[in-house]
Amino acid sequence: MQQHISPEPDLRHHGDAEVRGMGAELTDLAVNVRSGTPPQWLRERLAASIETLAAYPDGRAARRAVAARHGLTEERVLLTAGAAEAFVLLARTLEARRAVVVHPQFTEPEAALRDAGHDVERVVLGAEDGFRLDPRAVPSDADLVVVGNPTNPTSVLHPATSLARLARPGRTLVVDEAFMDAVPGEGESLASRTDLPGLVVLRSLTKTWGLAGLRVGYVLASPGRISRLERAQPLWPVSSPALVAAEACSAPPALAEAAHAAHRIAADRAHLEYRLAKFPSVTVCSPASGPFVLVRLPDAAAVRTRLRGLGFAVRRGDTFPGLGPDYLRLAVRDRATTDRFAEALEKALDGN
Repeated sequence: MQQHISPEPDLRHHGDAEVRGMGAELTDLAVNVRSGTPPQWLRERLAASIETLAAYPDGRAARRAVAARHGLTEERVLLTAGAAEAFVLLARTLEARRAVVVHPQFTEPEAALRDAGHDVERVVLGAEDGFRLDPRAVPSDADLVVVGNPTNPTSVLHPATSLARLARPGRTLVVDEAFMDAVPGEGESLASRTDLPGLVVLRSLTKTWGLAGLRVGYVLASPGRISRLERAQPLWPVSSPALVAAEACSAPPALAEAAHAAHRIAADRAHLEYRLAKFPSVTVCSPASGPFVLVRLPDAAAVRTRLRGLGFAVRRGDTFPGLGPDYLRLAVRDRATTDRFAEALEKALDGN
């Protein structure tokens, strides 16, 4: 493992850039949102919420539902306009002396910290270690540590025991669990833990429920931390439709549906990995646990361009600190889509 502080990668580049404009016609393997979402029952709930738009948003019911979903008290929950708002709130309210972000991971936390004036140190995990975190790699005097689990873009699921070792008095440990509900059983989640000092867990409804445009997520932390973050929010930060979604997606029937989807994603991911294994030049970061896989292949930029010509958008990897131009991230899709993609990839690798 090595530490690296270079800010060269474009931290503001995200997968949606691959499917804007003309890219909207492409089969999307660049954005990690479950296909076929939101489901019809959720669409109906959201449509009905339009009737309430004359009133200011009231987040109490949604907050209670999220708290109950994780077995927490309401004082430990803050609803936000997506996880992105949570990163900004944390960056603006924390007074970190030594902030460390574990990479490769989602770049928005570091971008928010830098925008708020923080100096950010990177702990970069290596491919030789399977991008797995050894807690000893994090400086002992770091008073802010940010890590994703499962991590975007590597799809690595860190053991909860390893992450728990990072928690200590005087340190804020931020764990981004935006993709945890895509992991069957969520066995490595820290969301319900109240015994770890300084723990902050972020969750998103975007990925599993297809609500990127609605902007809804939440923070789980100590009551004191939640109060400080809430004071930094503007009034009514989460819209009424987003609150309806948070409440509905935290209910037992929705959780059962999400659990079923997680198993289906795991099966579809296994099929994607099976098809990728047929290409000797393609190396898959394994074992993968998220609804996406990270692959390494020669001349990835050219392959990505050829894939666009063949009708597929994939996520470039070189904007993630710690990855280079040989990496691509592929969202997990249904088997028929994966089979079509494998045929296109064969052509792209051949230079056709």
